[in-house]
Amino acid sequence: MTLPSLSEAEPMTDLVAVVTTTGSRADALRLAHLAVEKRLAACAQVSPIESVYVWQGAVQHEPEYRLVLKTTAARRAALEATLAQAHPYEVPAILTVPLAHANRAYADWVRAETTPA
Repeated sequence: MTLPSLSEAEPMTDLVAVVTTTGSRADALRLAHLAVEKRLAACAQVSPIESVYVWQGAVQHEPEYRLVLKTTAARRAALEATLAQAHPYEVPAILTVPLAHANRAYADWVRAETTPA
């Protein structure tokens, strides 16, 4: 993958990636479809991962699915609230990562797809 030149990239974009994990592919896809259909995210990627964490005093090692959703800072709070409400976990990790640079055409597409209809 080639990074865009500085003339093609937007520095300090208003785009963010919202990341969460689920215990099943079906749950990750359900959350992805919900977010994209509501125009809270322009797109979502689902990837299988392995997680190691402490839960209820014991170290756990479980397969999970990482869900990465691209959206704008303006839609972040609504996306996070929707994920929290629909998430199957008692304590879901819902993390937001600012995207410092993005290809201009891609950034424009994300903005267009997350604008309420």
